Amino acid sequence: MKILVAEDEQRAREGLCELISSLGEKYQIIGSAVNGRDALAMIQDMQPDVVFTDIKMPYMSGLELIRAARKQRLETRFVLTSAYAEFEYAKEAMKLGCDDYILKPPMRSELQKTLDNVEHILKYGSRQEQKNDSLEQQYPQAHKLVRRTLQMIESGYKGNLNQQYIAQQLEVSPEYLSYLFARDIGITFARFIREYRIRQAARLLRKGTSTVKDVAYETGFTDRKYFCKVFHEVMGESVSEYMKHL
Repeated sequence: MKILVAEDEQRAREGLCELISSLGEKYQIIGSAVNGRDALAMIQDMQPDVVFTDIKMPYMSGLELIRAARKQRLETRFVLTSAYAEFEYAKEAMKLGCDDYILKPPMRSELQKTLDNVEHILKYGSRQEQKNDSLEQQYPQAHKLVRRTLQMIESGYKGNLNQQYIAQQLEVSPEYLSYLFARDIGITFARFIREYRIRQAARLLRKGTSTVKDVAYETGFTDRKYFCKVFHEVMGESVSEYMKHL
C-alpha cells in the first residue's frame, strides 16, 4: 500500500511516518508534504493509495485537499488527522468520502485498524461504491464521449473491447478519446477496463456459483493463468487467497 503523509508539524509528520512503517513492509511511505498544495501535486504525480492529511495546513487545508482531489477524480483514499475531536470537521470529511478520522497522535492499534479498513475498501470498495450505479452515473460530469465509452465498457467488457474500436464507433481519433478519458476518469482506458474486469470477476467469485476458469472467460480474459496474474496485481492477493475471505 502506497502512503503519503501531509502534515505541517515536523514532529507529528515524522512520528506518523515512523509508526506506519513499523506496522509492516506492505505499508510504503512514498512521500510527505508540509502543506496541502504540495500534497495535491504529489498525489497527482505519485498516485498514492491513501493519504493521511492533517486538517489545518498552510495554503490548503485537509478538507480543501480532499475537495480538490475529488474534483480532479483522483482515486486516492483519505484519512483525516487532527489534534482535536472536531466533530464538524469529521462530519464534513465523511461527506467528501474520507475513509476515517483519527486523533493525533494515534495509538498503534488504532492506526492498524484504520489501515486494515482502508485496505478492505481498496479491495472491495466502500458501501457507497458498491451500489449498483451504472458507470455513466458514477461519472456524471464526464464528457459525453467518455460517458458513451463507459456505456460501451459496461455492456461489452466481456468481449475483446479496446480503445481503438470504441474510438472508431464514436468517430473520433483514439488519441483524442484517450486524452478525454484520462482527463475525466483520472486513469488510462487500459488501466480502467483492466481494473473494471477484475472488480466484476471479484463480484462473480463472491457469488460462488462459477469456477475460476469460468469467471476468467466471463470477464474478458481468454487465458486463466493471465487472469490470475492480473487479479493478483489489481487486488494485491491471489485468487485463492481472496476466496479464503469469502
